[in-house]
Amino acid sequence: MNAQYLAKHFDAGLSYEQYLATDPEKAANWNTIYQQVALTDEQRTLIESFERTINLLCVSGIWCGDCAQQGPLIQRIAEAGSTLNLRWVDRDAHADLSEQLKVNAGLRVPMLVFMAEDFEPVSIYGDRTLTRYRSIAAKQLGGACPLPGAPVPDDELLGTMQDWLDEFERVHLLLRLSGRLRQKHGD
Repeated sequence: MNAQYLAKHFDAGLSYEQYLATDPEKAANWNTIYQQVALTDEQRTLIESFERTINLLCVSGIWCGDCAQQGPLIQRIAEAGSTLNLRWVDRDAHADLSEQLKVNAGLRVPMLVFMAEDFEPVSIYGDRTLTRYRSIAAKQLGGACPLPGAPVPDDELLGTMQDWLDEFERVHLLLRLSGRLRQKHGD
C-alpha cells in the first residue's frame, strides 16, 4: 500500500456521522457504546499534546458487533485531537483495501490504518485489542463475534479504549521522532 493508494481510499471515506447514517438501525448499537464511554482528563491531555497530523482510515462493518463495540472508542479518541483526521469505509465496499489488511488469512474489522500527514503508512492495528481478546477468551475459547447491542462491561470498554489509545500514542511518537518529518518541520 502506497501513499497515493491510501489517500484515494481516505478521500472516499466518510465521517463518523455519515458512516452511521448508512444504516440508522444498526447505528443504534454504536450510539449506545458511544454514550457509555468518555476519555479521562489525562487521556484527553495526552491526545491534545500530539503535534503531528495522523490520518486514520478505519475499515469497518456497521453490521459487526466488534465494530459497534470498538468503533465508538476510536471515534472518541479521534474527536479529542485536532491533529487526528479519521475517515470510515465499509469493508465490503473497499474490498481491494480489505484484502490487503487480512489477519490470519481472514477479513477482519475494525482495521485502523494509521498514516502520516502525506498518507505514508505508519501502522495497521485492529481486529480486536488485547483487552477485547482477553475478555472473549475468558468467556469462551473459539471464534465468535458478539451480537451488536450486547452489553459490554465498563472495565472491558475502558481497557479496550486504553489499548487503542496506546496505539495512537505509539504512532504519534513514531511520527514525532521520524527523521523525515523532523527535517520537514525543522524540529
